[in-house]
Order: sequence, then structure tokens, then C-alpha cells
Amino acid sequence: MKKLDGKVALVSGSGRGIGRAIALKLAAEGARVVVNDIDAAPAHETVAAIKELGAEAVACVGNVTVADFGDRFVKTALDRFGALDIIVNNAGYTWDNVIQKMSDEQWYAMLDVHLTAPFRILRAAADFIRTAARKEAEAGQEVFRKVVNVSSIAGLCGNAGQVNYAAAKAGIIGVTLALCKEWGRYKVNVNCVAYGLIKTRLTEAAADGNMVEIEGKQIRVGVNPELLKAFERSVPLGRSGTPEEAAGAVYLFCLPESNYISGQTVVCGGGFIM
Repeated sequence: MKKLDGKVALVSGSGRGIGRAIALKLAAEGARVVVNDIDAAPAHETVAAIKELGAEAVACVGNVTVADFGDRFVKTALDRFGALDIIVNNAGYTWDNVIQKMSDEQWYAMLDVHLTAPFRILRAAADFIRTAARKEAEAGQEVFRKVVNVSSIAGLCGNAGQVNYAAAKAGIIGVTLALCKEWGRYKVNVNCVAYGLIKTRLTEAAADGNMVEIEGKQIRVGVNPELLKAFERSVPLGRSGTPEEAAGAVYLFCLPESNYISGQTVVCGGGFIM
């Protein structure tokens, strides 16, 4: 028996980077996974990789910020697998600038992807979770479900040039704390992982060609090379983390051993202390 046999997981933004590593980790431990990415190709590549592990997966391609995405995401899990046990709100990106140069579009883009999208996904899951929990309680069963929201050390202690991202990532910690209290009666553990420096395309050394495309818009990502070196020197373990190490932190909150842990934010940052 694997730790997550029979469980069904939603992982947003799981076509690449940390999200892909999370999806693969959960699948390797027996979960059936609904994979999401804004682009079809990486989503289907992750699905194929999961199937190579001998696990089940299905893609739900789309932008998590679209108003009806949460409903469609949850419906995909219920239509394909008939259940929902784990929700990982991981999708996101950065769009940095100092405040005097930051546009309203940049501000709202970060709130939409890091805060509003998780809210809508969780709201869409509420009816199923409440109904399932009541049936299980009537049958004398204690079944725990898991929500893991992804934050950042920027949401805990801020970061210059990221007032929009920091605000959104602080907000998702608030969502975690509130939903822990709302959904505790349904046996749902709601926790949060705040990442430090994890090596992905969003945290590579900035270069002229380091861009991501979001809804047809080219957005420059990456970190100033000198700042990146300084960040790495400040990490007690002496380096940035890997996507697989980042996935491990989410996995810990999905295990049955975490059934009495809820409302917590754990920093996955190589020893970073605020």
C-alpha cells in the first residue's frame, strides 16, 4: 500500500516546475491527479509522465484566473475519478516592479493568480466536501481531506520590487487560517507552504530572453544575478532548493500522519528564518 492510494488530487500549475514535481510525487505515492497548466503541451507531458509511473492522471488545461476555471477544475476530478481528496493551489508567476512604476494591471494580475484563483477553486470544491463529510460522519467514518496552499517568504517578510506578489502571498496565508476554522468540522486539514529560493524558470538569473507568456503578454521573469548570489549565500544550507525538494514539503501535508495538523505555514527555504 502506498500512502496516497485511492486519493484524488488537484494540482494547479502542474505542467512545469514545482507543480509538476508535486503532481509526480503525489502520483508516485498512489494518488490520481488532475493536472493543470495554462498551456496544453506541458500539461499533457506531465500526464504522460504520471502514466509512465503506473498512476492515473487527466489534464485540465486553462488559465486559473478565468472566472469559471475553479468549477471546471473540480468537475474534471469528479467526472473522471468520482472523488476529491487533495487540493494544491500552486499556479502562479511573478511580475515585478518598484511601486512607483507598478501598474494597476501588474497589481491585480498577482492578486488574481495567487489569491482569487485559489479562492474560486476552494469555493467550487465546497459542496462536494461538505456533502461527502456528512455522509462519512453518518456512516461513522473519519476521512481527512487536504488543502495545501502555496505561499512564499515574500508573503511573510516582504521583498523589494514585489509589493503585488508579497501582498497576494500574504493573503493566501490568511485564506489558509480562515478555511482551517471553517472546514475543520469537515475533517479538512488546511495548511500552507511558503517557499524560499527554489530553482525554477522564475528564479533563474535574469536575462533579456527570460520571458513567460501569459494570455499573449510577454512578461520578464528572473532574478538579478548578483541578488541571486546574495540570496543563495543567505540560505543556511548554502544553495537554492530543487522542485523535488519543494514538492516534498507539500507531500508532508498530504500524508495521513498530518491529520492533526491544520492552519500552519511551513517555510521550505533551506533554513531561512525570518
